[in-house]
Amino acid sequence: MKELWIMAVFATVSFPQGDLTTSSVIPTTIDITTPTTTAPLIPEPPFTDTPTTGYLNTSGLPTTGYPTSIPITSTSLPSPTTTPLNCINGGELQSGVCICPDEWTGEICSEENFCNSTSKDGFTFPRTTVGWSAYSEELCDEKTTSAGLPEASARCLNDTGSPMFGSPHILQCEFTLSDIQGNISSSSGDLLQLAFSTQILTSQPEQLSADNITTAAQIANTMLQSANITEAIAVAAVTTISQLLNASEESTQERDAVQNLTETLEKFSLDQHNNVSLVVQPNLVVQSVQVPSDSVGIQFTALTGSSGNFVANGINLNTNTSELIADKGGATDVQIVIKFPPVLHSKNTNHSIGFVLYQNDRFFRSSAFSASSGTSRTVISANLGQVSGLHVEMLFKPTVVPNASLYDFACVWWNYTLKDWSTFGCSKVNHSADGLRCFCNHTTNFAVLMSFRRDFKYAEALNWITILGCSMSIIGLSLTITFQIATRKSRKTNPTVLLVSVCVCLLIFTLLFMLGVDNPHKQLDKPEIQEDNILPPSDTYTERDRGPCTAVAVLLQYFLLGTFTWNTLYATHVFLMIRNSLATSPSQFTAYTVAIGWGLPAVVVALTLGISYRVDDPLGYRQEEFCWLAALDPKGNFDFKLPMFWGFLIPVAFMLMFNTVMLIYFAVTTCKTNPHLTSTRHTSMKKKFLSSFSLAVVLGLSWILGYLLLITQNQTMYTILNISFCVLTTTQGLQIFILFTARTAIVKKKMSSALNSVSSAGIPLHTRKFSLWRGKHSDKVESYTQQDTVSFPTCSSHTSN
Repeated sequence: MKELWIMAVFATVSFPQGDLTTSSVIPTTIDITTPTTTAPLIPEPPFTDTPTTGYLNTSGLPTTGYPTSIPITSTSLPSPTTTPLNCINGGELQSGVCICPDEWTGEICSEENFCNSTSKDGFTFPRTTVGWSAYSEELCDEKTTSAGLPEASARCLNDTGSPMFGSPHILQCEFTLSDIQGNISSSSGDLLQLAFSTQILTSQPEQLSADNITTAAQIANTMLQSANITEAIAVAAVTTISQLLNASEESTQERDAVQNLTETLEKFSLDQHNNVSLVVQPNLVVQSVQVPSDSVGIQFTALTGSSGNFVANGINLNTNTSELIADKGGATDVQIVIKFPPVLHSKNTNHSIGFVLYQNDRFFRSSAFSASSGTSRTVISANLGQVSGLHVEMLFKPTVVPNASLYDFACVWWNYTLKDWSTFGCSKVNHSADGLRCFCNHTTNFAVLMSFRRDFKYAEALNWITILGCSMSIIGLSLTITFQIATRKSRKTNPTVLLVSVCVCLLIFTLLFMLGVDNPHKQLDKPEIQEDNILPPSDTYTERDRGPCTAVAVLLQYFLLGTFTWNTLYATHVFLMIRNSLATSPSQFTAYTVAIGWGLPAVVVALTLGISYRVDDPLGYRQEEFCWLAALDPKGNFDFKLPMFWGFLIPVAFMLMFNTVMLIYFAVTTCKTNPHLTSTRHTSMKKKFLSSFSLAVVLGLSWILGYLLLITQNQTMYTILNISFCVLTTTQGLQIFILFTARTAIVKKKMSSALNSVSSAGIPLHTRKFSLWRGKHSDKVESYTQQDTVSFPTCSSHTSN
């Protein structure tokens, strides 16, 4: 039944139990995989015959409890067999490779990568992924400054091949971030203890205020710049920063603090390779590496798995390659390859490179690009110092946005001078199932800004039931309008203007609905990625308004609101006539009704357009699927901020409630004999019922069923209400014709006269008379008579003696 009128008015806010909504959405994803069963989990770079030495962190940690850098030999990784893998422990098979949850690793996700829930030194820590920090179930007392925060933290380590928690670090529950900042500024206190205290105080980032975020960012910035930094302090500082990436509050002061923090992270990743090789936290990765002078380039790869978090075994380096080899399985989130210029080879010295990988772009707030649909972008920083002639190539995995397709993207870098994204020096290479490729001629913070276009499910063509019902309404409304105007003098009744206006509005609305509700400019073509590297203004692409569909939506809103407005004025007229026992309308009533009936809908439509419509974003006012008011957000949920709610449902609801009250008042009044109303003295119950039913029809009370559809949970009741609503609303014009035209005395008299004239048509008959005489023939006598009714010839015999 979704093709009926509810499609245009109420279907957009229907609950999912009914198959009514034409703007219902089917979840879609961007396909970034290729149909192969031999894709390796880790890309296979082109290694030389002689293995080269690179620096990678392993999951094994020394007894000190902190990661170290150890040289490992780069060798090719075996490709998976063609036999389908049986992924376990929540692993997902993608293109022949198991994508494991954070807590599992291995070819089929069978190897543990977590510390089990443990009690240590009087504190209980939950199950935690290797390399991450856990927080105690024991909380600070409610009477302390840090009430509700964990009392201790411990890091999950894997230094012996069996993951276990390190020594806990305890928070002084009276400590605040301001206290820590003061101690660091005065160079007093234990820097390690201050670092872990800051980490614990920011362990619930969603509860941090903008001032707390600013203070924590400044503390972490100071720690990373400290000359006395150790691996433990660095890990705590990076963990704090990772937690801040989940914070929600924001301020101008905080923006400046995190900007300084990102610059410090770049320098830290480049300068601290002797102390820290790799620190991996859920939202942040810091990688330091020294590359031999004979290396042609370096590749950094990050795989986040199914959760989107970073884990140590998902970070990989190839320290001697100049080619970006994409992972055909589509599991790689970001890859970056830096091809070294010849000038570096001539120096015969190792050179340092630093990478910083951000899970989202919270520290890179842009004024030129807005994330209106709530998407986030992975940001990767590569730092090689002041070296010119670099060739940097990157591969980014496209973000998956439900019910949307990638429209365009831009390769950008963060300009600290502008404090915004810039495309200068970067260009698009291509886009494919493997990802989005970019090229830049320098190192800094890189990202890909993606713009998505919603996938619309357009309304189906109107079915024959709708067309039949609307057609009968159009005919009935046209006849009613003609009759009311042609007989207004002979009937000498006042509601002519009211009833004609109701019919005119409903007639135009029905015609517009049948002929124009379908969007003439459907976005059915697949988006084509532009070659130019242009910064998109938003992550959501909306086509500029072409005009016709919006015009139809405006007219539909105006005339449907006009219909209900005139319904309400009709109810007001009936109320005044009954209450005041009037035979005619009050003076000036017609003038007021004309002003209100045509003016009020215009005011509502004008306000709706002024508030929600923009030429470059028409979907703030109307829908794309068909030409009617916008009702749903991009996720398919009803949005109370959109005009369907406040520009239609709310005003119509008030009018329907008023009309319902007037109908009840009318029914109660007509059901009892009023000595002042002669019409109620000898009126049968049938006539009283028909009078009330006629008023209900002209007041549009059948639309109340549409509101009931929005709150009905029972499937059977939903179906019954749906069918009833569709039948009653599509034939409303026909009902008005039958009740207000076909049943009038004038029409009945005309019909009776017409039938009588047909059944009593005069027919001249030819009669003959004969006389019979014995033995003698008499002359034949003929005569013609005019008869009023049809008669048959008669024959008479006479006999004489």
